[in-house]
This record gives sequence, C-alpha cells and structure tokens, in this order.
Amino acid sequence: MASPGAPSSSCSMEIEAAGAPPPSAAAAAAVGGAAAPRRPHFEALKPHEMSDRRVQFRKVPVPPHRFAPLKRCWMEIYTPVYDQMKIDIRMNLKARKVEMKTRTDTPDVSNLQKCADFAHAFMLGFDIADAIALLRLDDLYVDSFEIKDVKTLRGEHLSRAIGRLSGKGGKTKFAIENATRTRIVIADSKIHILGSFVNIKVARDSLCSLILGSPAGKVYSKLRAVSARLAERY
Repeated sequence: MASPGAPSSSCSMEIEAAGAPPPSAAAAAAVGGAAAPRRPHFEALKPHEMSDRRVQFRKVPVPPHRFAPLKRCWMEIYTPVYDQMKIDIRMNLKARKVEMKTRTDTPDVSNLQKCADFAHAFMLGFDIADAIALLRLDDLYVDSFEIKDVKTLRGEHLSRAIGRLSGKGGKTKFAIENATRTRIVIADSKIHILGSFVNIKVARDSLCSLILGSPAGKVYSKLRAVSARLAERY
C-alpha cells in the first residue's frame, strides 16, 4: 500500500510523457501509414530559356596586322564556330570587327564566350591549331603581360631581353612551351601565354627570370625540376 505522500504510478507516467520529445514527422507518417511527399523533378532549361529568349552578341576587334591572316584563315575559323558551336559569325569590314551571336539551336550559352576567346587568341597571334583548343577544353586561358611590367628596359637592352626570350631560332621559347605544355607568342614587347592556370604560372616565371637576366641554362634546369614535379602531381 502506497504512503499518502508518495505520487501515484499514473501521475509519474504522465510526467514522463510530458518530458519526452515529440515524435518525428517520419515516425508520425509511418504510424499514420501515409508516404512522404516526393521531391519535385524539373526538366533542364533549354538554351533560349536560359538567356530569356534574348540574342547575345560578342564583337572582337581585328588589329591592322592581323587583317590579312584573318582573310586567309577565315574558313578555318568560321567552320568550327558555325558548325560545331552553333554560333553565327561574320566579319564586319567597315568596323573591322568579328561579330558573333547566339542562335535558337545553340546548345549552350557559354559557347558564345568560348568562340569570342578563340577569335581573340587568333588576333593575338596564336595559330588556329593552338587557339581552337579554347573551344574544346574548359580550363584553358590566355594571359598577357609586357616586358616593362617585369623590368623597365629601353633601346638595345629591350632588344636583348626579347632575344633572350626567343633564343637562337626560337630554341628557348620552344623549350619553355614543351616543358610547360603552353603556347607562347612574343609580339614586340608584349607576351601572350595560352594554357592551363598552373602551366601559365610556370611559363611566366621562366620568362620573367629571362627578362631579369638569368642565364638560359639556369632557367632550363629550374624548369626541368618544376615540370618533373608537375608530372608527378598529375
């Protein structure tokens, strides 16, 4: 027989039930027998829906010294842009610009920017075979800098620096390109590098060392060590 001061068992059960956490929604659904609502499934947006049905344009200016090569290689530029990337392209002779715009059947809106980068790389002096990689690969970039950004040189000192960058018969430039898997264009005092982000950095460091006066042999040995590390990493 329980003492008058002790709480009853029914009272203690009510206190425990009040302190317990509320049942989860999944448990409640399992008890009730109702299945959880399915997640909605949306179809992928079509290209013209992504751009809000607006036609997008890009214009790439043509430098005077690249006008003749552009006329000569026009079909090699036009074919991949129009047939593969589904982008309209034309040459505006009056404004001297290559104009591009999206079409209704363009599979991806980013194709327009890729084609603009491809045309811009050709205007900088890259070969078609090298620049077309910008259409096929996503992680390629073009980096440009001037010799005066590294060191202020004038007259014969500038000419000697450009000569060190190229080497005899372009030997130094080709060695850097092959070791770093990049493409380099030396246009007077401007330098353009086409490649992936990491490879561009390695090639730029080598070119800067040559501009600052490092001997080619020292740059080669450092380049071999860095390219070996890159090969191990990838």
